[in-house]
Amino acid sequence: MKKKIIFPILFITTFFLSSCVNDLNVEPIDPNVNTANNVFKDQAAYKQALAKIYAGFALTGMQGGAGNADLQGIDEGFSSYIRTYWNAQELSTDEAIMSWNDATIKDFHYQTWSPNDVFLMAIYSRIYFTISLCNEFIRNANDAMATASGTFLNDLKAFKAEARFIRALAYWHAVDMFGNVPFVTEADKPGAFFPKRIVRAELFNYIESELKAIEGDLVNARQNEYGRADKAAAWFLLAKLYLNAKVYTGTERYTDALTYINRVISAGYTLDPIYHRLFSADNNTSPEIVLPICFDGQNTQTWGGTTFLVSGSTGGSTMAARGLGSWGGMRTIREFVAKFNLNESNFATSKTYPPNLDPGKDRRGMFFFDAAGGWVWDITNVGTFTEGIGVTKWSNLSSNGSAAPNAHTSFASTDFPMFRLADAYLMYAEAVLRGGSGGDLNTALGYINQLRQRAYGNTSGNITLAQLNLDFILDERARELYWEGHRRTDLVRFGKFTGGAYLWQWKGNSKNGAATPSYRDLYPIPANDINANPNLIQNPGY
Repeated sequence: MKKKIIFPILFITTFFLSSCVNDLNVEPIDPNVNTANNVFKDQAAYKQALAKIYAGFALTGMQGGAGNADLQGIDEGFSSYIRTYWNAQELSTDEAIMSWNDATIKDFHYQTWSPNDVFLMAIYSRIYFTISLCNEFIRNANDAMATASGTFLNDLKAFKAEARFIRALAYWHAVDMFGNVPFVTEADKPGAFFPKRIVRAELFNYIESELKAIEGDLVNARQNEYGRADKAAAWFLLAKLYLNAKVYTGTERYTDALTYINRVISAGYTLDPIYHRLFSADNNTSPEIVLPICFDGQNTQTWGGTTFLVSGSTGGSTMAARGLGSWGGMRTIREFVAKFNLNESNFATSKTYPPNLDPGKDRRGMFFFDAAGGWVWDITNVGTFTEGIGVTKWSNLSSNGSAAPNAHTSFASTDFPMFRLADAYLMYAEAVLRGGSGGDLNTALGYINQLRQRAYGNTSGNITLAQLNLDFILDERARELYWEGHRRTDLVRFGKFTGGAYLWQWKGNSKNGAATPSYRDLYPIPANDINANPNLIQNPGY
């Protein structure tokens, strides 16, 4: 059986949701149950409740697939946290484009979304549902700690720290995507009230202070149960926060970023020698992943998460399935595969790239294209899956091609690596190039070439110090981390998400790409919440 979060999940959907989420008609199934008496009834229940918080990144309800949803008012199938986060971070960029006609899904790639967008409402709701679960857990943990002692007290401190970490992670997604947002903590008691608005820089400061405050109570790096946060996860999130500080606050914090990147790198993680294992069903065995979101075909059944990534990226009559069914949804475009120096002629003799594992080919570029099978390189009709280039990165097979652990015909057992060591190497190089202290260019070059040696199987892909610049880092982040939920944040930080400095097919709803206004670097606050909460102000431009 695959090693996952091993504590049982208590079947609860009764946590209080703050009014900022209720304003979106998203509510617990039974909001009238007293959580202290019915959920936190004994010591074991605290670990079970913590499991529910972690599960919120993967699951959409207590039944599996669709049914008995956590949130009402949103289609359960597309309301998964990882699925909605991935949509916002990838479909809006050069890395992914969607063929489906579900509601406003194509508006992501066109960059034409509005405050009424149902998919933006979905990720916004998931963020605040998670925050609400954490707030309620922290409140009850605080009450229990007043009388707890011994092992139970120590466990409660660690559990509470993990809940605060998850809340900080959710708030990071909020500050990154939405900017100035509603703000609630455990100090805001359940009841009818309008959450106050917090501006982006203040929320940055709050997340920073939370992550620093909990460090001493978190389990040491690599010592917690698989799937749970530890000190290294908090360091990683702090590094992410500081790397993007100029965007969030107007002030550079690259030296601070390097402080925490160095802690992650020194924590004992190592690069996985098999790149594709990181996205296969046995990736729980990888030594590289710092924080996974866990999935299991039998026990975490959802139409979101990695099920969505595997099945949604497979389709057409000649593209092989990768352990699950084929939905024919997402693929990529010519501008992205060009970063691997690929064009249509590279697929003249093979449908897949790389066609084998011979040294000298960048094995990270896992693509499919079959002109004889009806695939077309340039996208004229966004709604046709076989126009564009297929992506085979995500798989529900084990890295050796065998069946997934706990295999299911419809649901994936592949974990989602939220944080992994390769990203820390890339962040190190970027922070040094941007002037941060605490690192040096030669070390940065060594980290980058480690990634490229894994990619190429030898030193043929190594670069020189003269080639190491910010433009290279942005492209290398794309080559290493594509389809892992980083691209929108990266393009915003480099000033290439909106505007005309970098165009790609169908950006701006134009076949060859068109400039888009800079206010779209932030998503709008969903209209329902704006209309319901007088404390909120819509982001400029919307």
